[in-house]
Amino acid sequence: MKKFFTTVSLFFTPFLFAQEQNQGLDSKINEAFTPIADAWGKIVLHKFPFSSLIFEGGIPTIIVLLVSGALFFTVYFGFINVRRFPLAIGVVSGKYDKLEKKSSKSNSDGEVSHFQALSTAVSGTVGNGNIAGVALAIAIGGPGATFWMIVCGLIGMSSKFVECTLGVKYRDVGNDGTVYGGPMYYLTKGLKEIGLPRIGKILGFVFAALCVGASFGGGNAAQSNTAALSIVDLFGLTGSSARTFIGIIMMVFVGVIIIGGIKRIASITEKIVPFMAIMYIACCLYIIFSNLSFVDDAFSQIIFGAFTPAAGLGGLLGVLVVGFQRAAFSNEAGAGSAAIAHSAVKTKYAASEGLVALLEPFIDTVVICTMTALVIIIFNGDTTAFDYGGLDGKVFIEGVAVEGPQITQKAFSNYISFAGPFLTLAIVLFAISTMISWSYYGLQSWMFIFGKTKWSDLTYKFLFLSFIVIGAAGDMSSVWGFSDAMILALVFPNMIGLFFLYPKVKEELAKYLDAIKSFSK
Repeated sequence: MKKFFTTVSLFFTPFLFAQEQNQGLDSKINEAFTPIADAWGKIVLHKFPFSSLIFEGGIPTIIVLLVSGALFFTVYFGFINVRRFPLAIGVVSGKYDKLEKKSSKSNSDGEVSHFQALSTAVSGTVGNGNIAGVALAIAIGGPGATFWMIVCGLIGMSSKFVECTLGVKYRDVGNDGTVYGGPMYYLTKGLKEIGLPRIGKILGFVFAALCVGASFGGGNAAQSNTAALSIVDLFGLTGSSARTFIGIIMMVFVGVIIIGGIKRIASITEKIVPFMAIMYIACCLYIIFSNLSFVDDAFSQIIFGAFTPAAGLGGLLGVLVVGFQRAAFSNEAGAGSAAIAHSAVKTKYAASEGLVALLEPFIDTVVICTMTALVIIIFNGDTTAFDYGGLDGKVFIEGVAVEGPQITQKAFSNYISFAGPFLTLAIVLFAISTMISWSYYGLQSWMFIFGKTKWSDLTYKFLFLSFIVIGAAGDMSSVWGFSDAMILALVFPNMIGLFFLYPKVKEELAKYLDAIKSFSK
């Protein structure tokens, strides 16, 4: 480990001593990163044919695929997101653990419990998308974007159920008990099982390659960027290299954790995630209940803004696209990433973990994102603090341009005296938990491509840690644009595979429900 961090530090040494007098590290890294981010964003966020005729900005093809898939799975599985919600709570709480032990088959496969798998996956989704991402959505699309985020979260629960069930069903287990799973495995093995081996190999490889990129972007750079912005804003740091050095500090801290693998990651996330989620929700609830008389007005703005934006149909679709895009980034339903974490669970029944997984979009988007939105909307009132509609996500509060986490910080600070330091701490913890979870997702994908060797492991971790610094120094619009594109790109190979394999999920669900009936007798 010591040799590894020595190598990482040597990599950054030239940057630390190569500053020009009028340009710091932050600007240099940002200038190099922005063109790459912009180019990739244009490729992935391709517009659906003819959509520009009804909406000037056009509708990204990826959003159409994501929403249509989620709606199909919701209907096909009989609104499983609603009907099986109580069962999902029962599984994650351990109510059916005895069913697993009663099984005649060994229950040794897997590395973590249902709760640990959920905590790891939630830590990968409940992150700064809930703080910075929600603020970004509202700044661009107004309160109405919140409504579409909630809708996306609700139907996304069904997509999450399907992909995580497949993740467990088609996982690999090594001789040492290490689990390897996720879309790259169910795309390869599942499609081969139904007579499409070549397509499966192609989709599996494409997903793995994109997931590595997504781990560098949405699972890393966007998180470190938000954390660095928040720290700089809290302490009033003005140095031209301030965010770069913050990134290096986070890099070292995250590196110490991810060297330990999924068991250490799970043991940390199961402690961090509930703690920070409860604290964050408590602060949101305090502000909401302190301003209870304004909550109905806030919901009126959310509903009114969702269906009757000033720009007519084009404006309505614009708000819808913003809401769905931000929700997709936040809860990752349909992207398949969470299936990697859920694949490591100790269980015989694949559908049991699929049911646990459907709780993620609800926790992430329906609960936490909505609370953040209510706080911001209550703070802004009738646009008393800032005007909605900033195309780049920047708004002016008291004459100062702010974006992302700074908007949320302003809203919290208006009601809670210690909100600045608290929210900064929450943002940093959210960022770190998301980064360590996504490091596992990316590593699994990297090893799928390059092999399960020690050298492969260290090479990936070196690259991953480098992006913490790149993200911290980058401009928010370019970092989040790149991160959006990387996360959403996963939908293409994953959703194609889900459309072929969903009958297998139905078989697994029937098997698990039958086992529960027999167990309950």
